Amino acid sequence: MSDEVEPGYVRVRLDLSYDGSEFSGWAKQAGGRRTVQGEIEDALRTVTRSPQSYELTVAGRTDAGVHARGQVAHVDLPREVWAEHHVKLLKRLAGRLPRDVRVWALREAPRGFNARFSAVWRRYAYRVTDNPGGVDPLLRGHVLWHDWPLDVDAMNEAARGLLGEYDFAAYCKKREGATTIRTLQELSLVRGEDGIVTATVRADAFCHNMVRSLIGALLFVGDGHRTPDWPAKVLAAGVRDSAVHVVRPHGLTLEEVGYPADELLGARNKEARNKRSLPGAGCC
Repeated sequence: MSDEVEPGYVRVRLDLSYDGSEFSGWAKQAGGRRTVQGEIEDALRTVTRSPQSYELTVAGRTDAGVHARGQVAHVDLPREVWAEHHVKLLKRLAGRLPRDVRVWALREAPRGFNARFSAVWRRYAYRVTDNPGGVDPLLRGHVLWHDWPLDVDAMNEAARGLLGEYDFAAYCKKREGATTIRTLQELSLVRGEDGIVTATVRADAFCHNMVRSLIGALLFVGDGHRTPDWPAKVLAAGVRDSAVHVVRPHGLTLEEVGYPADELLGARNKEARNKRSLPGAGCC
């Protein structure tokens, strides 16, 4: 599938962040709900004085309430619009966008770049505290309170059993026609000096609710309700387990998106569009 930019247009990469608390997720929705994509596209149309909107493509669509520190998107702009506005576009967007979303960088993307399909990994962090007194009020919008003591060593033991390429159907909300095969490259947890436990989750891509479901399973291990081998058993079963809870979104932040070298962008773009199957999987 070709992803060539139309003649007369320039593909622009945007690096951005947002506090997802007041957004109904990234993607535009009917009914006037406030979304990150909608806010940026409206601001872009306004500051470029364009009669039309230019649609953004994002590295990872985040759900309602999920934050992003290192989100990446791209937009194809008419070459004359980019030439006229690019010098002052960043500052003008800063003046037009609401305070809970910021664009930090705008630059012409290299050939073959696609914010979604060129990415080789996405890295999320999920933050939770088991402090008996609850969450610091200044962090309440970004840290989950878990009211049972957590054994981080047990959670890390359980996490190691989930690493690798698997069908994560047991931890995903299935979507018609979409695969749930993913490569989980990193899943580790560290307790900071402030007592907050930060889970780092990195994969080539994520299916819907995957990160929050994985964290829900690990919390059950950490508080002693399940043994460390349980999350891997759920994964192997391949079906949703009612004991796996999708934890609340506000503890989750998209931290970073990784891309290959410029000369490999086009190849990665094509590879990521192929529907995946596990080695040895049959046709039926």
